[in-house]
Amino acid sequence: MIERDIKEKIEYCLNCKTKPCTNGCPLNNNIPDFIQSIKSEKYKEAYEILNKTTVLSSICGRICPHIKQCEGACVRGIKGKPVSIGELEAFVGDIANENGYLFFDKKEKNKKKVAIIGSGPASLTCAAFLRKEGYDVTIFEKREKLGGILRYGIPRFRLDEKVLDDTIDSIINLGIDVKTNCTLGHDIFIDNLQKNYNAIFIGTGANISSMMGIEGENLKGVYGGNELLEYKRFPDFKDKKVAVIGGGNVAIDSAREIKRLGAGDVTIIYRRAEKQMPAEEKEIQATKDEDINFLFQTNVVKIIGDNKVEKLECIKTKLIKKEGEKREVPVDIENSNYIIDMDYVVMAIGSKPDKKTINSLRVELDDWGYIKIDENHMTSKKGIFAGGDIAGEKKTVAWAARSGREAAYSINKYLK
Repeated sequence: MIERDIKEKIEYCLNCKTKPCTNGCPLNNNIPDFIQSIKSEKYKEAYEILNKTTVLSSICGRICPHIKQCEGACVRGIKGKPVSIGELEAFVGDIANENGYLFFDKKEKNKKKVAIIGSGPASLTCAAFLRKEGYDVTIFEKREKLGGILRYGIPRFRLDEKVLDDTIDSIINLGIDVKTNCTLGHDIFIDNLQKNYNAIFIGTGANISSMMGIEGENLKGVYGGNELLEYKRFPDFKDKKVAVIGGGNVAIDSAREIKRLGAGDVTIIYRRAEKQMPAEEKEIQATKDEDINFLFQTNVVKIIGDNKVEKLECIKTKLIKKEGEKREVPVDIENSNYIIDMDYVVMAIGSKPDKKTINSLRVELDDWGYIKIDENHMTSKKGIFAGGDIAGEKKTVAWAARSGREAAYSINKYLK
C-alpha cells in the first residue's frame, strides 16, 4: 500500500501532456510518467523510467533546488503549491535501494576501457552510462571513499550517509572497477592513463574557495567554506561570532554546520536581495529557523584585526538595473559603512579548480581557469573528456550529473 502522504502527492499531479516539469529538470527526467507508475504501484517501472536519464534519484530527490528547477516549472505552482517532485523521486530511489533493483541488466564488458577521474555526481553518472554500453570502466578517486562533493561537500543533515552509500554501491555493483587514494598528478598521470585506456573523463570538481581580494583576508580566522565542508577541520567555534559571506548552497551549508558546532552568533552576509540568493527558498527558511542571521544587500569591504579577525567593515548596497545585465546588480551606497565585531570569517562566494590538478592535465583552459571543452565535452586533447564543475558547468548536482551523462554519450560515439 502507498503511504497516505505519498498518495496525496501523486494524486495532486495533473499528468500534463506537455511536461513542463521535465523541461525544468536539468536531467530531463520523465516526471509525469514515473509519477503515474507510482500511482499504479509499479515501483520498478517508475525506477526504470527514471534510469533512462539519471542514476542519482535518491540523492537528487533530496538535495536538488527543486523550486528553481522541476517544481518551479510545475503547472500546479502557478496558483498554489507545486507537486512534491523531489520527494516522489527520492521515494522511488529509496525503494530501489531497499530492494536491490538494478539500473539495467549487466552487460558483458567489451574490449574498450575508460578511465574516470573523480567520483562526484558527474563522474558517477558518466561511469554508469558508459557501463550501460558495455565499456570496462575504472574510477580513480583521491580520497578513501567515493562520492566527491556528495560525500565531502554536502553536510549529513542534508544527505544521509546511508542513502549516499546505497546509491554509490548500486552504481559500482554494475561492474565498475574502483581505485581510491589515487591523486591526479601525484599517483596517476594523464600520459600513462592515455596509454592504457581508450578514453578518459575528468570530473574532479572545482572545490577551492574563491576569495574577495579585500584587505585582511590573510588574517588568522579567515576560512574557505568549501575546504571547511570537505575536510571537516573546524576551529573551535563554540560561543564565537562567525560571518559567512555568500548566498549559495556552500554559504547555507557552512552556516548551518557551524551553528551545529556551537557558534554563538552566525550571520550570512549577502550583497544582493534575498530573492536573488542562489540557494533554495526551503534551505534559506531552514537556516532562519535555526536562528542564523542574514544581512542582505550588504558587502564586506575590509576584515579588521591585529593578526586575527576582530571586526568587519561592511557597506550597504542598492540594486540597480544596468544596460546589458539580465538582473539588477548591487552597487555600494556611499558613506553607508559600519563596523561589526567578528571572530571568524568564512568565504563562500564561489569556487575554482585546484591549480596543481588542472595544470597536470596540460589541456587548454578557458578565460576563467576551467577546462575548455567542445560541444562533445572533449578537451583540447583527443580522447580526453571533461564535465561538471571543473569544466565550468552550472553548479548543481543535477547539472553536473547531466554533464557526466552527456559526456558518456559523446565518449560512446567517439569510441564507436
